[in-house]
Amino acid sequence: MIPDQIDTWQMTEPGTLARTRVPLPALQPGDAVVEIRGCGVCHTDLSYFYMGVPTVQKPPLSLGHEVSGVVVGGEPGLIGREVIVPAVIPCGECDLCKSGRGNRCLAQKMPGNSMGIYGGFSSHIVVASKFLCVVGERKGVPLEHLAVVADAVTTPYQAAVRARLGSGDLVVVVGAAGGVGSFMVQVAKGMGAKVVVGIDINAEKLKMMEGYGADATINPKGLSTKELKEQFKAVAKAAGVSANVGWKIFECTGTKPGQETALSLLSFVGTLVVVGYGTDETSYMLSKLMAFDAEIIGTWGCTPDKYPAVLEMCLDGRIQLAPFVETRPMSQIAEVFDLAHHGQLKRRVVLTPDFH
Repeated sequence: MIPDQIDTWQMTEPGTLARTRVPLPALQPGDAVVEIRGCGVCHTDLSYFYMGVPTVQKPPLSLGHEVSGVVVGGEPGLIGREVIVPAVIPCGECDLCKSGRGNRCLAQKMPGNSMGIYGGFSSHIVVASKFLCVVGERKGVPLEHLAVVADAVTTPYQAAVRARLGSGDLVVVVGAAGGVGSFMVQVAKGMGAKVVVGIDINAEKLKMMEGYGADATINPKGLSTKELKEQFKAVAKAAGVSANVGWKIFECTGTKPGQETALSLLSFVGTLVVVGYGTDETSYMLSKLMAFDAEIIGTWGCTPDKYPAVLEMCLDGRIQLAPFVETRPMSQIAEVFDLAHHGQLKRRVVLTPDFH
């Protein structure tokens, strides 16, 4: 059933949430109305809400871009199907899209940022049906949990593709215990990495990652750069590989210390992929890239065509969601934002609509 109005939690201004109703947008040919079953809380949402990072659509608007749900209207062939809504929706027509780089399409739409006032912390959302990822047989994985595929899991996958990650590769994940980092570890191992080293200052979560793809872990808290590199050398030696050649490093924290750690480990024919977002500036002698024949790559979102492959990894067990995800009623959004902002959540929270 298609509603006339959408129940939603809006950011009326940074730092303020209000429950309200907004009109359902006029449907265009090919649109689908998705009844939202879950929307994940991402660090990006917190950046908009607490840190004043500007959204394309100025407040008031609904945040939220990790969405799973059921199609209830619009495109007839999809009604009743369970879907994941891409966090980055390209236009599909521009030169970037046609060249395979649609994740950075300059006309892209993002729920909770540049799709007008509409976002995932709502009862429904209207999106172009051609970009939806149809779920099919879930193999016991809750549809609500699959909401995090839309960003927390597909973003690491896109990063791995950008790094040309393949079987036998050596991988470092900086921020391995974080929301995106924990899935980056699993994606790397699931795509065939020979050795995955996780680095994080959260000792409890870091230890947990040794059961989910990390072959070794390093806690850099209190370590100098020299001491960290010595520990890394010891880990590489124990694994029977070189500490200085060919490592693919994924920086997932977006923090200056995390970026400095990643840069310190970049060496001969290595690759550093910048996954996390932050506003601090970090200095680096670019001539090292020449000397190392190394590269630094940025990555943004994930193209919708890659979602089925990521979904399959989540359903066949290469990527585990349940240990890293929990659901809470959407009416607890303010409390969850506060807990997430203060680092007091152990799992990524998916909010489930409870407007009625």
